[in-house]
Amino acid sequence: MNLVLQGPRADAQVLERVAALASPARVTMLGAHALRAEGADDSAATRRAVGEAAGAAQLDATFIEAGRTLSDFRLLAMDMDSTLITIECIDEIADMQGLKPQVAAITEAAMRGELDFAASLTRRVALLAGLDASALERVYDERLALSMGAEAMLAGVKAAGLKTLLVSGGFTFFTERLKERLGLDVAHANVLEVVDGKLTGHVVGGIVDADAKRDTVLRTCAGMGIDPRQAIVMGDGANDLKMMKAAGLSVAFRAKPVVREQADVALNYSGLDAILTILG
Repeated sequence: MNLVLQGPRADAQVLERVAALASPARVTMLGAHALRAEGADDSAATRRAVGEAAGAAQLDATFIEAGRTLSDFRLLAMDMDSTLITIECIDEIADMQGLKPQVAAITEAAMRGELDFAASLTRRVALLAGLDASALERVYDERLALSMGAEAMLAGVKAAGLKTLLVSGGFTFFTERLKERLGLDVAHANVLEVVDGKLTGHVVGGIVDADAKRDTVLRTCAGMGIDPRQAIVMGDGANDLKMMKAAGLSVAFRAKPVVREQADVALNYSGLDAILTILG
């Protein structure tokens, strides 16, 4: 196994100190803020020790099989809200109604896995009834920002020949704009119903929940003629776990504890482009 350590403010001394806990055969610096420790001990005790030391130093620590590279993969699938972008769009839309605290509390509970996602989305969307649809454009223009490292990550995976999928429990108003803006290959999300320029408080068609996200990843892989093990899936909330488990490599980005604990890679401090360092 290799151990990759990285962090936006990491220095060589701290990286080498944490790497030493895994008794590696060789250590290689990967730029100023990252290190690869080859032949690392990956026993449960060592993983715990490395994890604790890395967390204290604000480093991301990833144990990964030696030799795995981007060339092993054909698809990158990403969640949108709080993964590819920094905000939860529905919370910001609700802010236009003066209801952000109420909606954000439901969103947070759903992302922790404490509420059924479909039921929670129905509740949240209902609170938006009567809001002028122009609020969506305001959220996109004024509040939506890409997560750290997003553009560098996308450039890297595209250069390596991977296709890109944006699959979201959010809304097509945002996913379609991001698809065009970032040159993504496929996007799938919920459709907000708008009548006479106002939100009705309903979603058109089925809700994109955890099962639908997983099915979208599997359907996209089938359409490409690839095995799901050739997919990298990134997410942050409990509704991402099913699609993450279907993939060859799962990446938790600024994720809830229940997601971090089950992912192959957890990025708590680095940007999305940290996956390029991990996969060489």
